[in-house]
Amino acid sequence: MGKPTGFMDYKRETSVSEAPLERIRNFNEFHTPLSKEEQQIQGARCMNCGVPFCQAGMNIMGMTSGCPLHNLVPEWNDLVYTGNWEQAYNRLKKTNNFPEFTSRVCPALCEAACTCGHWGDAVTCKENEHGIIENAYEQGYAKAKPPRVRTGKKVAVIGSGPAGLAVADQLNKRGHLVTVYERDDRVGGLLMYGIPNMKLEKWVIDRKVTIMKEEGITFVTNTNIGKDVKAAKLLKEYDRVVLACGAKNPRDIKAPGRDAKGIYFAVDFLKATTKSLLDSELKDNQYISAKGKRVVIIGGGDTGNDCVGTSIRHGAASVTQLEMMPKAPDTRAENNPWPEWPKVCKTDYGQEEAIAVFGHDPRIYQTTVKEFLKDKNGNLCGLVTVKLESKKDEKTGRMMMAEVPGSEQKMDADLVLIAAGFLGAENYIANAFGVDLNARTNVATAEGAYATNVKNVFTAGDMHRGQSLVVWAIREGREAAREVDESLMGYSYLSVQ
Repeated sequence: MGKPTGFMDYKRETSVSEAPLERIRNFNEFHTPLSKEEQQIQGARCMNCGVPFCQAGMNIMGMTSGCPLHNLVPEWNDLVYTGNWEQAYNRLKKTNNFPEFTSRVCPALCEAACTCGHWGDAVTCKENEHGIIENAYEQGYAKAKPPRVRTGKKVAVIGSGPAGLAVADQLNKRGHLVTVYERDDRVGGLLMYGIPNMKLEKWVIDRKVTIMKEEGITFVTNTNIGKDVKAAKLLKEYDRVVLACGAKNPRDIKAPGRDAKGIYFAVDFLKATTKSLLDSELKDNQYISAKGKRVVIIGGGDTGNDCVGTSIRHGAASVTQLEMMPKAPDTRAENNPWPEWPKVCKTDYGQEEAIAVFGHDPRIYQTTVKEFLKDKNGNLCGLVTVKLESKKDEKTGRMMMAEVPGSEQKMDADLVLIAAGFLGAENYIANAFGVDLNARTNVATAEGAYATNVKNVFTAGDMHRGQSLVVWAIREGREAAREVDESLMGYSYLSVQ
């Protein structure tokens, strides 16, 4: 699609990011989008390739290549190029319930698989998506469209993260009566409290939730199912229940001194900051402050990076990020060819800001914590790190990261944030409904299905597949909704892709 020679005629242009030293003064999104005219030129770069890997969403060498939602990327790139913005929105919404979210927080699997990226710069698919959805709101295309007919069937969705919202949106479009339960005070789950404001401002979520309410979905906040409301009550009141509670068990670091004061899970740190920001612009001081502290973040993923950016905005004295794995190469290796996901070193916004503020990359690779140090009052004052190396486990034959003897070092620290990932579903909600868990502590279902071992109870998202991307949560929500619909009506015309 696009202009046949567009990828040769035009260079890739992206939104302009505010300079690191400027953007750390607040928690706002910091990208200035391209104009509609500039965006159309970027749409022209889509090269009408014979096999559009951008929309494939296939597994290659253990990693996803292309969009898991199978977004019709070439189609809406062409429509952007020709200025048909309304039809571009219609084609985008056919596969993606929430482009306002994915165009901000998705790592752009589509662009990594773009044919243009095979030898040059990929098409700006993610920013084209952002242009489409924001224009749709401006022009009124994205307004509420309530279903014309109701089925009379009632469905309860537990959890309002991207999977739960996708389930609710799809089933409501079908005409079912949907109620979404959320234990926090605001709707959005991971989107609201797991992703910092500078990546996804919360008015974006509120805008979409308002439309969903206008379309007939009921949201109940501050209600913890399994504690505040018994599971049996929901199973009696609703025809179906969908569990979309996420993977909320943070992986801990079991080392001596773990009980020191000043060690927190990253998710608690990020949530407290966002809630205080929304409640009072941080004036209530009801958050874990990094101001003036020597911060050490354990974990090199997206959550760890979010902690880096947040700590800097607090005014941390220093920020260090420990990463267990070796540093990825700066350029794609020969054994990592396109269209595989590029296993290259990524310097994200938080690391960029740390470099600007402190003069160096905050990441220390192949390193973990061996001991937490505390003073006589039990406060964290430092830690002992140890270097790691890749070795083969003699019992399993698998490669593992093992300590390097004699590589221990002391490091000063006042605040430690553990961003080591999540282990699976929380036991209390699983036990409340009596659903089985698999070996990874996710809710168990048959392969490719979403029905649990409990009659009329389904699951979707991270609670089902484990910690993953927002785009995968939406995909699972759409698939689960179709399965729920089939169980209610005997058939379904809900689209998955």
